[in-house]
Amino acid sequence: MGRVIDASDSDFDVVTKSDEWVLVDFWAPWCGPCKMVAPVLLQIASERDITVAKVNTDVSPMSSGRFGIRGIPALILFNNGEVVDRMTGAMPKPGMDDWLNQHMT
Repeated sequence: MGRVIDASDSDFDVVTKSDEWVLVDFWAPWCGPCKMVAPVLLQIASERDITVAKVNTDVSPMSSGRFGIRGIPALILFNNGEVVDRMTGAMPKPGMDDWLNQHMT
């Protein structure tokens, strides 16, 4: 259904110019909680009509700065290029589903 893509400072418009649901995952390779969230996001992308855009904050600091990311993992949900909601920290799949269902129904 959905897909997982890598996004960076140079191509972040894949998120802001999208007319679909996009869940941006701000992460870094050294972040333990980010590694815990990654398989949950893959599962969400396989079950929902959503694009998960992964932004490595070590490689793309401008995008994380633009959205005031202070802790990772940080998730920002976009619809039609606009921020709908944001969440910081690791969350198990049932909690993530509840959070997404609040906005995507």
